[in-house]
Amino acid sequence: MIEILNSAELNRAKQAGALVADILQTLKRRSTVGTNLLDINGWAKTMIVESGAVSCYVDYAPSFGRGPFGHYICTGVNDAVLHGLPHDYTLADGDLLTLDLAVSKDGIAADSAISFIVGESKPLESITMINATERALYAGIAAAGPGARIGDISHAIGTVLSDAGYPVNTQFGGHGIGSTMHQDPHVPNTGRPGRGYTLRPGLLLALEPWVMADTAELITDPDGWTLRSATGCRTAHSEHTIAITNDGAEILTVPK
Repeated sequence: MIEILNSAELNRAKQAGALVADILQTLKRRSTVGTNLLDINGWAKTMIVESGAVSCYVDYAPSFGRGPFGHYICTGVNDAVLHGLPHDYTLADGDLLTLDLAVSKDGIAADSAISFIVGESKPLESITMINATERALYAGIAAAGPGARIGDISHAIGTVLSDAGYPVNTQFGGHGIGSTMHQDPHVPNTGRPGRGYTLRPGLLLALEPWVMADTAELITDPDGWTLRSATGCRTAHSEHTIAITNDGAEILTVPK
């Protein structure tokens, strides 16, 4: 299903996007050395409930996971890149933490992810990898607009990631979003320009470049959800929800 939102729905999407962005930034500030991943999940739950929003994750049970997910946020540490199930783990100095959050506010969802280093250590290779996913994300956003195609976005993202030397996995990528979290069209993190669905004003997309330092192969944890790099290498993930407008693309999940 591909949804095209009207102006009232887009206004609600902006509110959902602002909420997601604010929660993620609050969680980033609180995620320090000694923080437990289960505490992060608890904080996310409190902020979502107090805002009157609804978690997109708690009851989520897709074919690729051992559902329902049962938690309010995805937390990936170091080699865990996608769908990280919060568990009893205490963050250490230098850990690379990814937080991925999706909520629905007044019937419209927004989705965003950030990766960052915990504590005082700043491993150069990890910082470089995070920066590459962020550059790829903004390249994809720049390629989005009315009349552009999904392949234009995918090509822009994939070019940045490949030029930075990272293998690109196409099993999971960006997606349409609206009244539900995951919708068509699928947005791979690499592709050919001029191909795929033509973007229209009112379309929401969640773009999410993610990479693993030295492999494109994923393995699944025994929890049935957490996806890790097959080699144990570090990973990074950046994501924004955008709205296609008459003038281009508007980012809905930018922090205030």
